[in-house]
Amino acid sequence: MNRIPRPAQRCPTPIEDYGLIGDTRTAALVSSDGAIDWLCVPRFDGEVVFGRLVGGPDAGTFRMGPASPAPVVERRYRPDTTTLETSWAVGASRLTLVEGMVAEVAGRLLPTTLLVRRLIATGGPVEALVELDPRLGEEHHPPRIRVGSRDTVCAWGSLALSLGCSPPSRIDVGSPTRITVAPDRPLTLTLAVAHREPLVRVEPEAAWNLLAEDQASWATWTAEVDGQVPYREAVVRSLLTLRLLTHSPSGAPVAAPTTSLPESPGGMRNWDYRYAWPRDASIGVGAFLGAGKVSEARGFLAWLLHASRLSRPQLPVLLTIYGRKAPGERELRAWPGYTDSRPVRVGNAAADQHQLDGYGWVIDAAWVLERAGHRLYSETWRAVRSFANLVARRWSEPDAGIWEIRGDPTHHVHSKLMAWLALDRALRIADTHRLSARQRRRWSTARDAIAEAVASRGFDKDRGTYTRSYGSAELDAALLILPLVGLDERDSSRLHGTIDAVWTDLGAGGPLLFRYPPGSDGLAGTEGAFLPCSFWLVQALACVGRTREARELFESLLDHASPLGLYAEEMDPASKAHLGNYPQALTHAALVQAALALRDAV
Repeated sequence: MNRIPRPAQRCPTPIEDYGLIGDTRTAALVSSDGAIDWLCVPRFDGEVVFGRLVGGPDAGTFRMGPASPAPVVERRYRPDTTTLETSWAVGASRLTLVEGMVAEVAGRLLPTTLLVRRLIATGGPVEALVELDPRLGEEHHPPRIRVGSRDTVCAWGSLALSLGCSPPSRIDVGSPTRITVAPDRPLTLTLAVAHREPLVRVEPEAAWNLLAEDQASWATWTAEVDGQVPYREAVVRSLLTLRLLTHSPSGAPVAAPTTSLPESPGGMRNWDYRYAWPRDASIGVGAFLGAGKVSEARGFLAWLLHASRLSRPQLPVLLTIYGRKAPGERELRAWPGYTDSRPVRVGNAAADQHQLDGYGWVIDAAWVLERAGHRLYSETWRAVRSFANLVARRWSEPDAGIWEIRGDPTHHVHSKLMAWLALDRALRIADTHRLSARQRRRWSTARDAIAEAVASRGFDKDRGTYTRSYGSAELDAALLILPLVGLDERDSSRLHGTIDAVWTDLGAGGPLLFRYPPGSDGLAGTEGAFLPCSFWLVQALACVGRTREARELFESLLDHASPLGLYAEEMDPASKAHLGNYPQALTHAALVQAALALRDAV
């Protein structure tokens, strides 16, 4: 073992190169060279300890891999699990990194976050490199370091990381270290996190056994996924990703584990997605329930009801994982950003917007559970009533729309359609729950008024399509939810005309779609194709019986996944590079729902 100088700054790693490991409380992004370049502790929206992804080389990393550049010969998740394997060819030998985080810690004296990483050599000894360089928070604070007989502790006030190593080797924090890994002596490193609690040390071999137990638990979990779902491997990977992005102590699903990965490299479209959107949670209800994961579906809805209780009847656009108002948006001016994409932001100003469509997603999620035979609790029904009453009162007002455009509110047709959906589904639930005749008439009257307004003001008769907003000539890919709403019959020329118009006018090549005409949102620069919309197109085509087209599109989209089957929010239509925060829960939920639509297509 010997210490070497810090290597030169790497070229930016493509977003799609990263793998996700997590424990349902936080998550890390790992590149194919074995570097953890993003990890917040003790939760998704906590302080960054490895932040090189958007904070530059001074923001910290944790790398394990070959000491010299070596080609990756295989990279995969172990089947039906969240354990990640990366193998490099080093001369005639092979070095494999197996890593994961232990999700199940209940009932045992374990740290709430336990990262386990093991290097295994085959064919002969391999020179490996370990670089542990944690830096805390916005200012990249280096830790206070204490080297003990069993571990090395990095501490910042109430936060501490404990590094364990087997076989025992000295790892100098902040300096790359070479270690020879022999075929009969794998190198296992553990990183335990303590925040405002005692630091629990776990021996590396015990931690490795815990990871094996965890792996078996994930395999059991995935075995429960409906075996009739087509493209099951992709669906299972998406469901595992959604589960990893769900904060298990609260049940909140985060939109992504990252902040400020750019929608336009080098530009300013960089947002913080480490929060929970009720819309995304509602879509997740349908994805989990349709795949046979009932408890996860109910858990998402339970979080929604708990998180919205203080603001009811208003539904916040986004919340923290504990159901509080998201912090105000601010810029980390000293952070260079991914590929010089600035500013790097924390917090999200969209929290202050009024988005009418969210009520439709949430009430529809409640209806999906009710229709599947899972009767709603009385508190759930009270919440649904309050949301429906607000929609009936405010549907005629302009709103910010689903895409959170930072301009003046307008009358988005998609928002009106979702308002119609909210009242329609609330009326259906009311068939088996108590509701006064007065409220029923009010909801029904408002629903009919929305349908009339959308037909007269939101439909272009000459082109045969619904439009982005009242009186607009532009289209919106969010209109692809039309077949799911039920406002038009599935053989309606309006419905088919809208699908075809969106596909034609917003097509970005192959299966990719822009969510609205590029350059029409008032922000500088452009953005990529929006991946959830492509899966919505698959779902729409399947729902109206155009199954062959839907299947071809779906299979093409599977070819656009990252090497590990993950998806970002957007994609560059030309280079096929993934853009935006990653992995994106909405994209993965839309993939699952598209597969379910193919399963259920007649």
